[in-house]
Amino acid sequence: MSRVDTAAVTVDGRIVGQIGRGLLSLVGVGREDDARSARALARKIHELRIFPAEDGARSAADLALPILVVSQFTLYADTRKGRRPSWEPAAPADVAEPLVEELIAELRRRGCAVETGSFGARMQVSSVNDGPMTLLLEV
Repeated sequence: MSRVDTAAVTVDGRIVGQIGRGLLSLVGVGREDDARSARALARKIHELRIFPAEDGARSAADLALPILVVSQFTLYADTRKGRRPSWEPAAPADVAEPLVEELIAELRRRGCAVETGSFGARMQVSSVNDGPMTLLLEV
């Protein structure tokens, strides 16, 4: 997850998701993940206090900031052996897609404005990071 000034996802030359100041969340789903972990991750993304404020830090929830969610199975690449990544730790698409959708739905239930990429598509993701501030979140 990155704190961004702007971020966008393009598929086939067309912008499918775009935000201004907010969070860009690249979401990988592992074989052990389930709907409960997707909802917990959504809460953590939304409530993590990483935006500076005069009286401390604020979250995307506190500031009503949007979140751009992009599925990215490559986050689960195992590169420990050889020169070719293994994708074995990543959940298969038929498992991963509903869990990414559950994460998005939970963010929206929480009142968050959510933009998305296109699951399984070849996407071009661009961002202007604020900070930089990039965190690896696990639940």
